[in-house]
Amino acid sequence: MTEAPLVARTTGPVHVIGAGLLGASVGLGLRERGVDVTLEDASPTTVALAADYGAGRARTAADAEPALVVIATPPDVTADVVEGALARFPNAVVTDVASVKLAPFQELTRRGIDLTNYVGSHPMAGRERGGAIMARADLFVGRPWVVCRDGETPAAALALVEAVALDLGAVLIEMTPEEHDRSVGLVSHLPQVVASLTAARLMQASEPAIGLAGGGLRDTTRIAASDPELWVQILGANRGPVVELLEAFSADLAEFADALRDPDQPGAKRRIADLLAAGNTGVSRIPGKHGSAERFAAITVLIDDKPGQLARLLTELGELGINMEDLRLEHSPGAQIGFAEIAVLPEVAERAISDLVERGWRTL
Repeated sequence: MTEAPLVARTTGPVHVIGAGLLGASVGLGLRERGVDVTLEDASPTTVALAADYGAGRARTAADAEPALVVIATPPDVTADVVEGALARFPNAVVTDVASVKLAPFQELTRRGIDLTNYVGSHPMAGRERGGAIMARADLFVGRPWVVCRDGETPAAALALVEAVALDLGAVLIEMTPEEHDRSVGLVSHLPQVVASLTAARLMQASEPAIGLAGGGLRDTTRIAASDPELWVQILGANRGPVVELLEAFSADLAEFADALRDPDQPGAKRRIADLLAAGNTGVSRIPGKHGSAERFAAITVLIDDKPGQLARLLTELGELGINMEDLRLEHSPGAQIGFAEIAVLPEVAERAISDLVERGWRTL
């Protein structure tokens, strides 16, 4: 049976300025729904590469004015590109997907730009590596997409930006620019700094010490592989909220270090326990699969580091009727064995372990 084509809510054509990871991913997702997408970038090679991957086509002088312009450029030029797009395409709705919303809005307001057709937005999606080569049509599926509107935003303009987010599978959230920047400072920008500084401590570590690294270190430092140049821009644009968070974090570290310096002093153990327990409470608030706060049980299965083993494990989980909510793989240094940590619903965890062991799998 032929699969029915996806129907787009978005009214095209859509012009994407900035054909890197986010811009090309927007193009790929909209092209899957049949939307006409044109591309533009300061680098002709970047446009050609994104077009080769199917994210759209290079815009020409003969193309009609787009209905929507999506700006996916670095934060330090976002305001300039938004201003230019509003001037070039006076009848189009213009949105940007920069990770900081207040600074561009304030700069455009300071310049006296008419922002009637501008709607700031930000999809909470990305990858450690950028560029069109890393773009994916499903990059935004199930991810929050923040839309920042004001009282003068026309309903039609807002609807067009929201249509793009929905077509790309994102979950719409409305915030003010101030709310957005404070929020991403906490859930994105602070973790980036902490991960980077933690990973930086590894530079002087010995090889034997590095060989002891496990899942905890990998989880904590995964995002430290992000592009430093981009993060200099993001952190600089959102420096107010980030500095406040870093100062609060520094105070927590100082309190923790003071208690740990002499754990036998009166109240020290309780202070340590309280700070660790606060972490338990905080992590319990992080949304899980599909945006829910539901927590899952983890099952660790030992698998031989040979082709086909992981596929066999996943196949047998399906045969057993066990739905895998998440999967993380870890290799044992110097050994031909790996660990598959599978997240399942708590009520099926015991049965899953029993059934897997019965089929010859080793679990931890």
